[in-house]
Amino acid sequence: MGGSTAGESGFEVFRDDWGIPHLRADSALALARAQGHNAAADRAWQLETERHRLQGTTAAFLGEEALAWDRFARQARLEDTARRCFGRLDPETAAWVAAYVDGVNAGLGEGARATPEFAAAGIAPGRWQPWTPLGVWLSTHILFAGFPTKLWREEVARRLGDDAITLFATDGPGTSGSNGWLLTGERTVTGAPLIAGDPHRFIEAPGVYQQIRLACPEFDVVGLAVPGVPGLAHFGHTGGVAWAITNAMADYQDLYRERLRRTEDGGVEALGPDGWETAAAHTETIAVSGGEPVAVEIVETARGPVIVGGPDTEAGAGAPSTGATAPAPSLSLRYPPRVTGELGFEVLPALLRARTVADLDAALDGWVEPVNVVLAADTTGATLHRVAGYVPLRPRANQLRVVPAHDPAYAWRGRYSPMPRTGSGADATGTAVMANERGLAAPLGVEFAPVHRAGRIRELLDGDERWTVKGMAGIHTDTRLDSARPLLGLLAETAELGPAAAELRGRLLRWDRHMDADSTDATLYSALRAEVVHRLAAHPALAAVTGAADPVRSTAHPELFHPWLAAVPRVGYALETLLGHELFPYRDRLAAVTEAVEAVAARYDDGNPPLPWGEVHRLAPWQAWPGTDTDPEASRPGLAGDHDCVLSTSSVPGITDRSARGPAARYVWDLARREDSLWVTPFGASGIPGDAHHRDQLPLWTRGELAPVVTDWNLLHRDRPDLLHRDRSEETTEVTAAARATLPAQRETVYEREADGLGTVRLVAIDPAADLDLIHSWVSEERARFWGMSESSREEVLEAYTFLDSLTTHHGYLALRDGVPVAIFQTYDPAEDPLGECYEVLPGDFGVHLLIGPGDSTERGFTGRLLSVLIGYVFRDPANLRIVVEPDARNERAVARMVRAGFELGPEIEKPEKRARLAFLRRPAAV
Repeated sequence: MGGSTAGESGFEVFRDDWGIPHLRADSALALARAQGHNAAADRAWQLETERHRLQGTTAAFLGEEALAWDRFARQARLEDTARRCFGRLDPETAAWVAAYVDGVNAGLGEGARATPEFAAAGIAPGRWQPWTPLGVWLSTHILFAGFPTKLWREEVARRLGDDAITLFATDGPGTSGSNGWLLTGERTVTGAPLIAGDPHRFIEAPGVYQQIRLACPEFDVVGLAVPGVPGLAHFGHTGGVAWAITNAMADYQDLYRERLRRTEDGGVEALGPDGWETAAAHTETIAVSGGEPVAVEIVETARGPVIVGGPDTEAGAGAPSTGATAPAPSLSLRYPPRVTGELGFEVLPALLRARTVADLDAALDGWVEPVNVVLAADTTGATLHRVAGYVPLRPRANQLRVVPAHDPAYAWRGRYSPMPRTGSGADATGTAVMANERGLAAPLGVEFAPVHRAGRIRELLDGDERWTVKGMAGIHTDTRLDSARPLLGLLAETAELGPAAAELRGRLLRWDRHMDADSTDATLYSALRAEVVHRLAAHPALAAVTGAADPVRSTAHPELFHPWLAAVPRVGYALETLLGHELFPYRDRLAAVTEAVEAVAARYDDGNPPLPWGEVHRLAPWQAWPGTDTDPEASRPGLAGDHDCVLSTSSVPGITDRSARGPAARYVWDLARREDSLWVTPFGASGIPGDAHHRDQLPLWTRGELAPVVTDWNLLHRDRPDLLHRDRSEETTEVTAAARATLPAQRETVYEREADGLGTVRLVAIDPAADLDLIHSWVSEERARFWGMSESSREEVLEAYTFLDSLTTHHGYLALRDGVPVAIFQTYDPAEDPLGECYEVLPGDFGVHLLIGPGDSTERGFTGRLLSVLIGYVFRDPANLRIVVEPDARNERAVARMVRAGFELGPEIEKPEKRARLAFLRRPAAV
């Protein structure tokens, strides 16, 4: 085989006929770097978009339509939470994650050059930080628990009464679901277990899942990765054990109604259980392409970040509403990673190393979010069916609706433990099914999917005694819509219809309830359903939440939450329940169906026959920059299935027949022979428009077919060797630059302080050798030119900091923010420094230098807050009476920053390496 070898690059990349990457490396760290590099090469634009989503900076290139998300991402403190969680990782996991990031950064330039979206958007790829993968995971799943549904329930309770709070309870438009099933060896032809299923998510192009193989001496795993996140979190097969998940539909995030007030000095206070308390507050600015920048105040109370309202809103300030649109109350969001600083990333490498169900089960005890139902089986025949994740213990009211922040009754009191599980994995029939229904996770949630998908899967599995891998496709693609029964039942009771409506009635009552792509009956049923939805939505019983009273129109909740607050989709998804609810008298329900069938019959006369379902039920994928696709219609095929089918290609009843949500992948894991396993994704392995593998799997996915999982290296093709090139700067040990940046978190603390807007700030001594990669990468950047080392080689930087470390009058520190290096802070005795020859040194003078790291230099207000902490450290010693700084006189920003911090400017002085501006800060009298 040609191309680079593992010895030259640390890893090899092979691909199968579908372009799916198979990565092989000589260590787990080298493999993590390879995975990051591959993600950047294949999915550069996707990774760039995810990084911006985490930071809340997508509006800078996507425009105003992305502003709602950016505002939420910043208010919810997503990146700061990711940074905290990274700082809490154990050293081994931190190094593994950082190796992945190092690979991403090494591959992004080349990946971006091959991806037209960068040029179209006019942006260049940004640099990933060690915590970015945690942030990608967090931002991808922050809405999974559906906390905005509490806003809807609150509106329902306020307008229809507390008894109606769960009237619309069902798997709704903002949630994501999945199917999964397990067969024990007694139920398969091979005698070994099978696991199959399909995660349902909003369909994105490129896809949210990436098929991949990760192999090194420690493990060899195939599965579905989330681009931007190392390892295989949700779906994998190690050869010894395989696993899959569905959303447990658990409720583990809370909304608190806050009372906020502005203080005289411009700060913010919140009313907590013990009275008024200081809330952290600062302002950030969101850049908007084609528009003016938007300032957003970030407020965080003891409960969590404020994501709705604020101290200056009417409701937040306690003033009554006087307008037609009710002001939204100030609401804080409490979610586990923000509270605990844990995101469960230590589980990811443990999953890769698992060999048995017992290994996997033990690893999953550390899982945090999203809360999942897990199925697993191994080659010994052992099986597992359990819930994994963090669910806080608190009153039932917290799960249902918004609760008052000042009442201690609604505080969290530990976590739910142990998590629910079945005793033996599979049931007496040798099967286990998970489809978001009210099952194992029932004690943990409020709203679950209807039982239809789970029940239909069990019915299909019971239809055959022994199953094969290939037989799973028939279950994946089943289109029977059992939720149609109530509406068809009422249709059967209609009378006094016109001739066309009576004919339509008879036709639908003879329909087999399968939402097949070639079925015109399916189209007619969808039209009837939509008409009934609108008639129920217009019924006087729902007048308080529909029409002009729809919460989207009548409240000031943020735009991001409008999908959860829109009344018509809520009626559509809950139609099955509403058609049998006492809220609507029987005669009114029957009248609604009668009027609906007449309307549909009038629409589809002989001159306007209905189109097949697949012509109107088309895929509508989300793309961050769709203009680069030369054939966008090719990404919108006609589909079979519907929301409550096993083939859950969700439309929104009453709104659209298009499908934005569906199977984001399908898989079959064979525990007899891993090489007989199957998988498919909606588009392809490549995220590059025009690439041969950009959407070559879409025809397979549309037809319900799957591609083989190839495990024989001899059947794979070695990737292009140019993608494996490593320049001199990358020829380091396997503990990469980013990985080494995690090591200071384990050192002895010189100083530590909790600071508003920063979290935990620590000072640790610089280790010149261990920190060389980090320091050299920082001081050699253009932004650090005034530091004076931009032209220094690695050897020269090492020599300088080794000399600094040998002195007793000069000291170098890394400033850590929640365990992550964010700045270099150096101190010295001016009398023992060449600076002492340039001015009159006074007793108690104390010199400092400060270099802010690249990841935090653009965060508004960061430098000032960090400088305040460092000043506190210096003046902790009563012998230090005056701080002396000497920034380059050309560095106007640094000089201005010192003035804002209270420094008095001194004269300009000439030094051998620069012309400097002296500035002094005297010790406050109260210190």
